[in-house]
Amino acid sequence: MKITVTGKQIDVGDSLRNHATAATIAVVEKYFGRAIEAHIVFDKERHLIHAEISVHAGRGLMVQSNGTAEDAYVAFDGAAERLDKRLRRHKRRLRKHHGRSKEDGAEGESESEPESAATDYVLAAGDSQPEASGDEPLVIAEMRTIIPQVSVMEAVMRLDLAELPALIFRNSKHGNLNLVYRRRDGNIGWVDPDMMEPRATKPTDKVS
Repeated sequence: MKITVTGKQIDVGDSLRNHATAATIAVVEKYFGRAIEAHIVFDKERHLIHAEISVHAGRGLMVQSNGTAEDAYVAFDGAAERLDKRLRRHKRRLRKHHGRSKEDGAEGESESEPESAATDYVLAAGDSQPEASGDEPLVIAEMRTIIPQVSVMEAVMRLDLAELPALIFRNSKHGNLNLVYRRRDGNIGWVDPDMMEPRATKPTDKVS
């Protein structure tokens, strides 16, 4: 597994780099025989240090965790502990996912889980929108992304593992686009549009 360790507003020495690398490998290898790569980022803001771990465990499968403390080692250890808890919570599903990947002979999704390509746009915040923009928002970035076709439970797992606020996916049960998202009450919301529902049409004037 390829691991990169970087720092923002902080110098990452060899001791911290080696500690973060060894700990990440130890956690990830408990649940994956072979992950693709991991990124560890330390970011200092005032007197606090934020550590973030991002693991690319397979095609379309990302795992993230973070920790914050005044000491870089404490911040990282907190992130590593959260990573371990998150992976342990989904241990059975992760092993099933990884088993399918090995049967395919490569890291990634099996052919039973087709994907759809899409464009992911980053829009400017409301206050940054030009007054005369019309109906089109100001796009400040765009990138290609993948919409996986998975079960609802798999989508919820991916939402949790990657700490995402929302995830759009194709429901493997019927192939339609669905959405899972984090509710303010701590629960997970699931939107499953009724694709058979006819669209409302505007009434037309009758000709006498």
